[in-house]
Amino acid sequence: MYKLILKLTFNNAFLRLPRTLLVILMIAVSMGMMLSIQGLYDGMTLSMIDKTKRSDSGEVSFFHKEYRTSKALQDNISNAISIKEELLKHQDVSSVVLRLKAEGLLATAKKSAFSTAIGIDLEDEEEFGKFSKFLKQGVLHLDKHGVLLGSELAKTLKIKIGSKLIFSTQDSSGEINAMALRVHGIMQTSNITLDAAALYIEKTKLQKFLGVSANEATQIAIRSESKTLIREFQTKYNKLDVKSFLELYPMIKQMQEMMLIFNSITFFIVMLVVFIGITGVMYVSILDRIREFGILRSIGMSYSLIRSQIFLEALLVSISGYIAGAILGFFALIYLQNYGLNLSAFSDGLESFGMSSIIYATIKMSYFSTTFFAIIGASLLSVLLPLRKIKNMNTIEVIKADT
Repeated sequence: MYKLILKLTFNNAFLRLPRTLLVILMIAVSMGMMLSIQGLYDGMTLSMIDKTKRSDSGEVSFFHKEYRTSKALQDNISNAISIKEELLKHQDVSSVVLRLKAEGLLATAKKSAFSTAIGIDLEDEEEFGKFSKFLKQGVLHLDKHGVLLGSELAKTLKIKIGSKLIFSTQDSSGEINAMALRVHGIMQTSNITLDAAALYIEKTKLQKFLGVSANEATQIAIRSESKTLIREFQTKYNKLDVKSFLELYPMIKQMQEMMLIFNSITFFIVMLVVFIGITGVMYVSILDRIREFGILRSIGMSYSLIRSQIFLEALLVSISGYIAGAILGFFALIYLQNYGLNLSAFSDGLESFGMSSIIYATIKMSYFSTTFFAIIGASLLSVLLPLRKIKNMNTIEVIKADT
């Protein structure tokens, strides 16, 4: 009997081949688009997280207890070099950078803007976060007077490569000091704070300009794959302000949650389309075969066997659509992961929000597994209305009816 049910299921599922193929195509295209959107949403978020870590915070950052509140130069880490050496000996720490920051006024002959001078070591930054990949224009070089400028700050001041600047700030003795600089390169980190205000200077030059020793830094940032390192360092370096990436950038956490909401809405809409599509096809299919079901009931086939047949038909169609959609979605994600979605036409708006003009997707197995169970669930729910029609039908009247 079950062998007969399986045979009937296959034959009836593809009895109206154009209609069945249309449903399979609908599921495949909807699923492919949904997977692509999910991959792009997650890829955009992961890209922002990666660039923010590489350009600034790393996984963990150290500050003086008062620095993040006061931003005062005297609230720095006085033994930064020795702490760096200790951290590099830790097996879970891959790289460490020291940075010295000073807020001040950056001016050209025509305009001025508040900015943050960041003293860096290019070799350390390259090892820490592949700093050269942030270069948008010019050359990655810091000499006696050379600086690198954040892209949004360069737009604000209408600065080009080779432009002359004057940076003024208060040094460690409280005196207002100024130095002449020339722009060698423009950096785009996709970190809104840095792109809008950062002025990168050779660390030793900035230390000399501010009158601080080589052992002092306002920030120590580390890269690590360990998830538990933050708790260890907060205990060990309890005299310092030790913060994780998400503590320093809570907006990123909010963005992750927002993307999760967008993904959920997209997922719900696609599953609703799938549900409506399968329901419509199965309902019409049952109406076309209502006399057949009446005859089967009259010769003794139980309602449970007919129900099983209809469930299997819905599953066969939905799984066929899922397989086609998974293949389509996988290749779409592969393409978007390698080549990205080019939104250069909207680059100005995207960059102002810290997003790249080319968005690359990411691939997670959870996309496919979650979608599989959702499509199976949608297909099983979609046959409840048609089954009710069969259960409530009058067998004798159906057989007599001219269908």
